Amino acid sequence: MINPARDEMLNKIRTALQREADTAVRPIPATARIAPRSTGRLAEEIDQLFAEIDKLGGVTQHLAHAAERKAALVELVANESIRKATLWQTAEIKKLRIAEALTALGVEIVSPYADYRAVAECDLGVTGADFALPETGTLALRSSSEQPRTVSLLPRVHLAIIRRACLRADLHQVLAEAKQDHYFVFVTGPSRTADIELTVTIGVHGPKALQVWLVD
Repeated sequence: MINPARDEMLNKIRTALQREADTAVRPIPATARIAPRSTGRLAEEIDQLFAEIDKLGGVTQHLAHAAERKAALVELVANESIRKATLWQTAEIKKLRIAEALTALGVEIVSPYADYRAVAECDLGVTGADFALPETGTLALRSSSEQPRTVSLLPRVHLAIIRRACLRADLHQVLAEAKQDHYFVFVTGPSRTADIELTVTIGVHGPKALQVWLVD
């Protein structure tokens, strides 16, 4: 079926590329191929991850001890006016007793399996992270019954608690490990949305604030 508009568009592209309809596609030059990133020293990887997250407007902290985490929670609840929170139901999150600490601070705990509206009304969503990419400050979160994706997407503030074991040097490692997953979430800073005039707005389609705590 002839489509004049399509043909006109393709002809303009060919003209711009100085090509004809039967021109063979040129091979990608070797200089255009980027080798996979290699893992650096652990301390340097963590420093780079934190630096990239900070550039994106996130807040990072290394909280190795329970007392430090408790103090950080007190500060987070006060600064962000946290009244309701929802959490992943993983053994790791439960072991840190974040829900109990929030309850002691007067925060109402909402089930992550509640309806979308109830989860979206939470001020805080607490998750772990399955992977972390220092090069871009990106976290990758698997979705499962214990790790509902709504917890990282709907509340106003997202707190991601990570460990060194989730660090990966390059995206290809994440994709290889997660290839059997039906769904996972990439988090690179607070949610950003830009209109056609490139006016950036924070938090329209996701959390307005991101905190990342390293706990080991």
